[in-house]
Amino acid sequence: MSKKTANIADRTSFVGARIPREVRLMIKNVKKCDKDTFRKLLKIAVTSFEGLTIEDDAFDNVSTKLPMEVVHSVYAGIYTILKCALRLSHTTLKSEVFKEDLTELKIPQEYISDLASAVYGSKRTLLDEAIAKHGSHLPNLDRFKWRTDVTISTSNLNRVLEPTILMEMRLSDGAVHNFEVPVSKFHELRYNVSYLLKEMEEMEKRSILKVQD
Repeated sequence: MSKKTANIADRTSFVGARIPREVRLMIKNVKKCDKDTFRKLLKIAVTSFEGLTIEDDAFDNVSTKLPMEVVHSVYAGIYTILKCALRLSHTTLKSEVFKEDLTELKIPQEYISDLASAVYGSKRTLLDEAIAKHGSHLPNLDRFKWRTDVTISTSNLNRVLEPTILMEMRLSDGAVHNFEVPVSKFHELRYNVSYLLKEMEEMEKRSILKVQD
């Protein structure tokens, strides 16, 4: 096994550990697609990410030779590949890694070059800005505070001395959430977070699911 092949096997593809259905269908149909048609579909996908309007007959004008289901499947694969790539910064997903992953997916080299030009070309900054503006995002955690409190007594018990953890989460949209966590639940949370981090490390070491001929 070459060093390059070993590196690919040691990490997860940028499309994820499980290849998206759209990409699998694209791989089957992309060989039926000529370069001019592929570039037209890629241009439509980039236009979509820019937040611009796509004409209703855009796909009708792409090709008169290919069945519409083939055109749609190739476009869906292109769109999914761009979506997976653009959610990562260009410094996180290097150009050479992007090309290696597409080669591993058995996408023809001539189309890999076009996809790389779309992701790493002159429009990248514009695409990032458009995605940040038009994309749907959940609020981010802006500030997190906590403190330990001890309940000395209640209306039912004179002596409790049970510690609890009071937490306050402030989100980027201005919302503030306060909640109380028993120590036992806090230890359970701590364990589960540690377990998930370990599982993520193990997942990153696995090879991607390979596409069979």
